[in-house]
Amino acid sequence: MAQTQSIRFRLLLAFFLGFLLVAVLGLVSLWRLTGYHAAASHIRDTYLPNTQFLGDLNNFTSDFRAAEAAALLAAGESERQARRREIEQIDGHIAVARQGFEHVPNLASEVDLYQEFVRDWQRYREGAERVLTLSAAARNAEATELYNGDSRMAYDKASEALDVLTERNRLSARDASLKADTAYEQALWLILAGLLLAGAILLSGLTYFRRSILQPLLHLAHSMHRLADQDMDIQVEGASRNDEIGEMARAMLVFRGNAVDLAVNQRTLAEQASLLGEKLAHERRLTQLQRNFVSMASHEFRTPLTIIDGEAQRLFNTRNRADADSVGERAGTIRQAVARMTGVISNLIESARLIEEGADLFVHPTEFDLAAVLDEVCGLYRAMAPHAPIVAQIGERPLTMVGDQKLLFQVFSNMMSNAVKYSRGKGAIHASAERRDHTMVVVIQDGGMGIPAPDIGRVFDQHFRGSNVSGVVGTGIGLYLVKTVIDLHGGGIAVESIEGQGATFTVTLPVVPSGYGKRSPE
Repeated sequence: MAQTQSIRFRLLLAFFLGFLLVAVLGLVSLWRLTGYHAAASHIRDTYLPNTQFLGDLNNFTSDFRAAEAAALLAAGESERQARRREIEQIDGHIAVARQGFEHVPNLASEVDLYQEFVRDWQRYREGAERVLTLSAAARNAEATELYNGDSRMAYDKASEALDVLTERNRLSARDASLKADTAYEQALWLILAGLLLAGAILLSGLTYFRRSILQPLLHLAHSMHRLADQDMDIQVEGASRNDEIGEMARAMLVFRGNAVDLAVNQRTLAEQASLLGEKLAHERRLTQLQRNFVSMASHEFRTPLTIIDGEAQRLFNTRNRADADSVGERAGTIRQAVARMTGVISNLIESARLIEEGADLFVHPTEFDLAAVLDEVCGLYRAMAPHAPIVAQIGERPLTMVGDQKLLFQVFSNMMSNAVKYSRGKGAIHASAERRDHTMVVVIQDGGMGIPAPDIGRVFDQHFRGSNVSGVVGTGIGLYLVKTVIDLHGGGIAVESIEGQGATFTVTLPVVPSGYGKRSPE
């Protein structure tokens, strides 16, 4: 590929030409703006100060003439002295204005007019001093004649010279302003013309870039998308070009040749990835179940093991003096704890099977007494948690219904375990059961920490735990299993709770589940 035919070379050349154009336009603009700045500076540094100083001279010379007349007409010595001080003050202002004008660079003709004014004013000033001297000597007639004669002529001549100088300054300022306006207009039109030229060149460059570079690139990109979508019927343009686009087009021809093999390999990889994903999900599920199992086991085994250890320690400490009744009582407690551990192991195994393989495969409905199940659950947790009083209120007995006794025992055991665990010894736990027509209603109520309002709708989700139970051991699957088993029995569960005031769980179960052929027992 020739260096001069590459897109990089052409873009660098276009950038250099654009930079050169901007530099030329900038220099021309600076040149014209410099001329305008010079004209504006001349107005600012010369004519604006001159206007101020000449205006002050006109005002102060008129004030001086008026002060001279006032001194001439003064009624007494004190008034004459006051007018004299006023004249001296005005004379100082005139000197300041003259000094300011003399420091401004002016044309030679204006300097000559100013010198003429200075000479005429000096002559008037000398005459005015004689008028003041005669007036002070009480020679008012002579002073008046001099004031109206030579002094007036000298003042008029000085004033006329000052007027001519002022008019000359005004005309010069107008000419300078016109020059500044002309310089500004020239700079403006030149800059506008340069911008139009730059815009035309830029538009031409963009048109060339679009036709020569952008459109071929878009075509190649569109072809690449079609090739990625496994569309092999594409036409690759620009393969004969000797620049980067030509190289890309020739590379696309190679890609198209390999696209068929790539599609086959991609399909094979997708199938393998799907299989690996399923295996990974299965492994994650097994890992999570294992973690849940370990967590539940460590939590559920802790209490019966503590009971066994405590009773065994008491037996050991009283081995020499214990009677048969005491030994029998402690042995019975140990046996209850062992039975509890056996039940926990069975429940954990059943829980894992329910989650992993589906609860509907393990539901074996039989006729049983719900009151007896609740009595067993309450008795078990009274022994395990003597610090949490459990009050059972069961109506008529027996409460005969049809269902899976083992699963429902696990349901109420989980609910009672939560009530004990989250009550933390705050008040009694109430469990009630009654029959209402063809429905069994079981209520378990505690006065513990309660459930935050935002969490109530999620308490039956798998692995969900309330936001206020940090520090309390749990896995978040107990209520999920409860809801699953109750749903399988065609029942329902509801919860009411206020955070800090406990929770009430209400379970409704049909006496005879739907599809069970036996009539409801009386």
